[in-house]
Amino acid sequence: MRETVRYHLKFTGIVQGVGFRFTATHAANLNRLTGYVKNEYDGSVTCEVQGDEEAIERFINTIRKGRFIQVDDIERTKIEVIPDERSFERG
Repeated sequence: MRETVRYHLKFTGIVQGVGFRFTATHAANLNRLTGYVKNEYDGSVTCEVQGDEEAIERFINTIRKGRFIQVDDIERTKIEVIPDERSFERG
């Protein structure tokens, strides 16, 4: 069985007003990931995503391929898993 991990991700670039949160929610559901995504006041988008490493990489790659999305940088921090989390929320 694959290990479950959780990351806090901060995406910068052209990431607001381009369907980023919709794309992230769709990618998370496709890959059976949990967590959340939300816009920040500084123009970035943050999310916490939980699942196995392969699924998280697919999630990130799906977002990078978004039609109008341009990701310039991703800050990635490994954080503690939330054991009972069951969904991915869009904020």
